[in-house]
Amino acid sequence: MPKTAASTESLHGFEPYKEKKGEEYMNEKQQEHFRNLLLAWKAELMAEVDRTVSHMKDEAANFPDPADRASQEEEFSLELRTRDRERKLIKKIDATLELIDQDDYGFCEACGVEIGIRRLEARPTATLCVDCKTLAEIKERQISG
Repeated sequence: MPKTAASTESLHGFEPYKEKKGEEYMNEKQQEHFRNLLLAWKAELMAEVDRTVSHMKDEAANFPDPADRASQEEEFSLELRTRDRERKLIKKIDATLELIDQDDYGFCEACGVEIGIRRLEARPTATLCVDCKTLAEIKERQISG
């Protein structure tokens, strides 16, 4: 099966990092790759915020028909909820960039083992290794029923 452009690219158009044999985990090159990836992701999210503000200013109208007004309010509400989730993600990206600056990026905050390049490519803001994340999800399901 031929590879498509989407399958060879990671998040935000970046090529996935290709580890070299014997390469030290989270060396400067890897840290720089993930820093660039996170900064590009943050820039995309910030651009979405700007687009939303422009859209809401341009599209805001006081429709005489209550149904039209309600539709517009629902649309704006959905956009604002999405932007709120993205705002939280931007905070998480900033915290992750801080981890890179402190040389703590890429290691599980629960047990200290390497999170792994592939997992970080899939979720650059990951702070737990797969095993600790799995345990946390199991505990969460048990508590919430």
